[in-house]
Amino acid sequence: MILLSASDLRLLYGEVEIFANVNLQVDEGARIGMVGPNGGGKTSLLRLLIGENVPNAGKVSRARSLRIGYVPQRAEASGEGTLRDEIMKAFEHLLRLEEDLATSALDIQVSDEEMRRNVERRYASLLQEYESKGGYDYQNLMERVVDGVGLPQATLETSLSAASGGERTRAALARALLADPELLVMDEPTNYLDFKGLAWLEDFLAKYSHAFVVVSHDRYFLDKVATQIWELERGKLQVFRSSYSKYRVLKDEQMTRQRVEYERQQEVVAKEEDFIARYHAGQRSREARGRATRLSRMERLERPTEEHTVSIGGLEAERTGLNVLRTQDLKIGFRDGTESTTLLALPDVNLQRGSRAAIVGPNGIGKTTLVKTFLGESAPISGSVILGHNVKPGYYSQGSLELPEHMNVLEALMDAKNVEVPEARSYLARFLFRGDDVFKSVADLSGGERSRLALARLMIKEPNVLILDEPTTHLDIPSREALEQVLLAYSGALLFVSHDRHLISLLADQLWIAENGTVEVLPYGFEEWQESLKEAEDQKAKSRARGRRRRSQVHTPAQPKEKAPDHEQIIADLEAQLAGLEGDLEKASARQDVDEVARLGDEHNRVRARLEEAWSAWNG
Repeated sequence: MILLSASDLRLLYGEVEIFANVNLQVDEGARIGMVGPNGGGKTSLLRLLIGENVPNAGKVSRARSLRIGYVPQRAEASGEGTLRDEIMKAFEHLLRLEEDLATSALDIQVSDEEMRRNVERRYASLLQEYESKGGYDYQNLMERVVDGVGLPQATLETSLSAASGGERTRAALARALLADPELLVMDEPTNYLDFKGLAWLEDFLAKYSHAFVVVSHDRYFLDKVATQIWELERGKLQVFRSSYSKYRVLKDEQMTRQRVEYERQQEVVAKEEDFIARYHAGQRSREARGRATRLSRMERLERPTEEHTVSIGGLEAERTGLNVLRTQDLKIGFRDGTESTTLLALPDVNLQRGSRAAIVGPNGIGKTTLVKTFLGESAPISGSVILGHNVKPGYYSQGSLELPEHMNVLEALMDAKNVEVPEARSYLARFLFRGDDVFKSVADLSGGERSRLALARLMIKEPNVLILDEPTTHLDIPSREALEQVLLAYSGALLFVSHDRHLISLLADQLWIAENGTVEVLPYGFEEWQESLKEAEDQKAKSRARGRRRRSQVHTPAQPKEKAPDHEQIIADLEAQLAGLEGDLEKASARQDVDEVARLGDEHNRVRARLEEAWSAWNG
């Protein structure tokens, strides 16, 4: 079944054509990842598909009553209420049913004998609908999804106006997932997710029974979730029915073919033009005119254009001492007057010349505070940081917040290093600021442009230790790949915070894992770490399986009580109790026993909550 289709879409901003002749189709159960350079129109295309904007030409057709869930790249701080209120909008129908059930229950109490049967019948119908739509479980479902996307329960009471952009975006993601739409449309949903959130979303989408379209620059994520790739580039949409990795192979093969075909055509054109020029007069002039006519009618192939990427060459670094950065008894956090809060306690670490360390951990744990402490921008709670001999660090801050907003791009680069205008313009061209782009105001730059300018300002200073905080946020895939090549060729020490798993796996030779208030240093890379986590999870799964097998076997005579609680038996008892309650609920609902259904429903929620706690205690 076709959920949505579009034909001959064209979009203009003023007189600038963003894309044209776009044709696409979203089938039931489709798993689509959309890629393309920043500014290429991906967000604009999504808004056309969901009906938020109207194309200048072409048509979008949607299946009748199609339920669409949309997660914008940046959720606006508009609207009243809290983050919880925003998320609960996913359950508007259930909340209305609860109100109707309460009203119907009151009607039963006040109705006379003649009306009671009809009122009770309506109550039973409402209750059946409420049960079928997950009315007894939606609160637990909401808590699981909120935890999955990385929103702490304490933040749910934050007002929308006071919440951060990341919190609002994660709330919008939770709302869309909970609404269970037939078509889920997401615009860069991974930007504000940590490793736990990314893994959770990947698992959620792997099990998602409906269709989705997701824009992302996260190659690791796309390979996990997408079976079809839409590439929007230079105003054209191409569809590749493959994984992301296979798409890159197909794309490279396509570019090779196009170059060969273009070069062959150019050879033919050159020969024909030479013949026409040589024989335009004389005995063979008629043949020359015929060739000129055929040449004028030839459909010319476009010159294949290489992907627009950051191109800056290798970055040399002045030599430092062997030990670049050391810590002693370091605790980092923040102070409020005389009070202090410790976020992380570090073992004594030593970053050496040429090392490449990635700092990873959940959002909010203190990774940015840690790197600012290394740089002296934040004071430690206790302990010390020692920089080595001849260390000249370069720092890329998350969000590129340190840019001079009152300058244009050219001025901002020359503010970082005093160079001549021709040299500055040449350097900026390597970061895709060409022509009049260098006169753009910094305040008007997009997220990707700000990131490229911040990197240009950093690298022109030639630091010998790079400290980067989420350097690939807002960069498109070609720019990420170019940055990776630059960092691979960089000869200095590298310390970076990132959730970009592809970047980490490619660059890091050691991991600093920030978790549970401490930092653990692992002397190996991302793939080895993931393998160790998988082995630990497999062991835990085997332990659970053994527990289930023991519960299914005939019990042996009672053994002396253990000092520790028997979590397996508690879980088994609660599961049995829950199954019994569900059976009783079905019977009470069938006989339309309103009071008993209400009582059993409350008990069902209490037992389920106890079961969740028991599982958490056992897994913990």
